[in-house]
Amino acid sequence: MSKRAFVFPGQGAQYVGMGQEFVDEFPVAKQVFEEASDYLGYDMKKLCFDGPEEELVKTENTQPALLTTSIAMLKVLEQEGFDCQITAGLSLGEYGALVKAKSLKFSDAVQIVRKRGKYMQEAVPIGVGTMAAILGLDRPQVIECLRASQGHGIVETANFNSPGQIVLSGEIKAVEAAVAKAVELGAKKAVILPVSAPFHCSLLKPAGEKLRAELMNYNINAPVIPVVSNYNAKFLEDKDMVIPSLVEQVSKSVLWEDSVELMLENGVERFIEIGPGKTLASFIKRIAKNVNAKVEIQNVENMETFRALMAGIK
Repeated sequence: MSKRAFVFPGQGAQYVGMGQEFVDEFPVAKQVFEEASDYLGYDMKKLCFDGPEEELVKTENTQPALLTTSIAMLKVLEQEGFDCQITAGLSLGEYGALVKAKSLKFSDAVQIVRKRGKYMQEAVPIGVGTMAAILGLDRPQVIECLRASQGHGIVETANFNSPGQIVLSGEIKAVEAAVAKAVELGAKKAVILPVSAPFHCSLLKPAGEKLRAELMNYNINAPVIPVVSNYNAKFLEDKDMVIPSLVEQVSKSVLWEDSVELMLENGVERFIEIGPGKTLASFIKRIAKNVNAKVEIQNVENMETFRALMAGIK
């Protein structure tokens, strides 16, 4: 049977103005923003709609802002009777998937991800770590880059996003050495990313442990629909798997390519990206092409894309 998956973007998708059209048009979206404001103690609408950008891009602000925007859009889709059978999200987006699957309450999730952002930023002092995107090399070639750079410090794979797009993370000199090796091996592109911390590598383990302690304060339920875990690309089948998954993904690679392949193997033929941007849609397109799967991919981030989606189901 053909299945539909809702997928939620991660950090980097944010922009000033995100979600405003939904809040202006749908009371249910406005309620989500108001709930976030109540629990966090600041005006989420002002942060997302007016910025300034330098405030929005601070990790502890970005994470709850992105989650709030995605869930506001999700609630509109649900109100219109549009649903899914499987869900997943890239890094931070996994919290959106867990809210969709009723494993976490939104009011809890938005508080958790604010702390998550704070812990991740505190784990590594600014100027110590960085990340880099490598395009055009396969996994064995990227592993070769890592091996060649280990003498310069810690460098690890952070994201397997799609075929030919892998992100590295670690200490600055080691990441720079890996980038140089990638260029030597013929990468189409190998660039340092403008990030504030080396996410998804072992340097972030202290943040994961702080997050574990924080997660113990909340009620977590078994997902009512399958949720794909980032760090091992497997379904979270019961509530006891949720906290370990969220802790591990802080300091382990995000297996997005593998996660999408799992959903394809389980009958997903339609993917809807819910939230700012369409990065996941582009990843999924490349992943599906690589395994010769025919899929329909859409994103919902504004009224134009929302109306296009609704028009397609009527």
